[in-house]
Amino acid sequence: MKTLRAYRFALDLTPCQERAVLSHAGAGRKAYNWALARVKAVLDQRAAERSYGLADDALTPAMGWSLPALRKAWNAAKHEVAPWWRECSKEAYNTGLDALARGLKNWSDSRTGKRAGRKVGFPRFKAKHRTIPSVRFTTGTIRVEPDRKHVVLPRLGRLKLHESARKLARRLDAGTARIMSATVRRAGGRWFVAFTVQVDRTVRQPASGPVVGVDVGIKHLAVLSTGELVPNPRHLDAALVRLRALGRALSRKAGPNRRTRKDPSKRWLRAKARLGRAHARVAHLRRDGLHKLTTRLARGHARVVVEDLNVSGMLANRRLARHIADAGWGELRRQLAYKTVWNGGRLIVANRWYPSSKTCSACGVVKTKLILAERTYTCTTCGLVLDRDLNAARNLAALAAVVSTAGSGPAAGRGAIHKTRPGGQEAMKRQPGTATADKTGTVLPQCRTAA
Repeated sequence: MKTLRAYRFALDLTPCQERAVLSHAGAGRKAYNWALARVKAVLDQRAAERSYGLADDALTPAMGWSLPALRKAWNAAKHEVAPWWRECSKEAYNTGLDALARGLKNWSDSRTGKRAGRKVGFPRFKAKHRTIPSVRFTTGTIRVEPDRKHVVLPRLGRLKLHESARKLARRLDAGTARIMSATVRRAGGRWFVAFTVQVDRTVRQPASGPVVGVDVGIKHLAVLSTGELVPNPRHLDAALVRLRALGRALSRKAGPNRRTRKDPSKRWLRAKARLGRAHARVAHLRRDGLHKLTTRLARGHARVVVEDLNVSGMLANRRLARHIADAGWGELRRQLAYKTVWNGGRLIVANRWYPSSKTCSACGVVKTKLILAERTYTCTTCGLVLDRDLNAARNLAALAAVVSTAGSGPAAGRGAIHKTRPGGQEAMKRQPGTATADKTGTVLPQCRTAA
């Protein structure tokens, strides 16, 4: 099976090489801003002409938003716009134009309803001091040196890696991988190179482990139906004292002034770099923990069941927003989605309205109300007393059997109504295994599979 995989390595650039990378990033930013200004001018001109009452066929010709159209317009005007264009690789300009083409398409699809999620705004101009420098190479010489400590990129030459690239080099030497692109980017005060690689993966047999339900939370990062409690490391909380001290130190330095166009001081830049490195360390620790957890779940269990949580809506709670963001629930589900496929498993996503916490895992009776402060689930029908999160995880694991009997489509297991009934009811009490119907009598799907 062929799949795309990313390999990311830290770089140790010399001052000369860093200037070259920044020059390429600036060239891409120049092409982006030029093309955006031209697109915006055409849109404004056509809007003004429509206000004058002109017919559509008499308007200024529209400008194409696709990458080939933007690249053609740039090649025709680059001699006047950027006489120095030969100093950088053509991939630098292609990076900026590709970013603009994607932004315009997302904005257009969001307006017409083709793109789900929150509304996407019109692309903005990129500034030097608020844009992360990045350049992407798709053509030319892109390879890993035999010593596995250096990489070669077009126009940038031979760059030293901070760590060995033996994992990627082994696949390249064996002929089971092919480099599609390489992206150089600065994050957290360090430079990284990320290779997008097409890998030939052998289809693994599903693990023989039991079905596992994963209930994520704040007190515990994940509670498994097997009874295991995965602690929440809370990396952000642990680093808050240092982050606040660095933030106060930054505020005491002379920063940039937009009104007077004053540049920041050298001490302000150094303080900002220290703060950025501290935030990057928190992000790296969080990513490392999530990768270890999701890899263990995907390799040890044939089927993994998770909830479809409205994380963006939960972040509106000002009391819990920081803790929810620090846990990384969305990243945990994203990693499980592709790692289960890699390991021959299956990810089952429970419906957002499925009452996993209110349902008794023993008899199936659904409580009418369960406040967040009740951390122990007590069933008034069968007398079950169990930890609230463990009870939810067991209910999630039970959904896998419903999916197996229903086939590949959505299963109609025990669920909850989507709207709150008068009196505060959020779920109906019924017998185990029965489906919930909405106002039209349609059975509500309770879970779906993610390939």
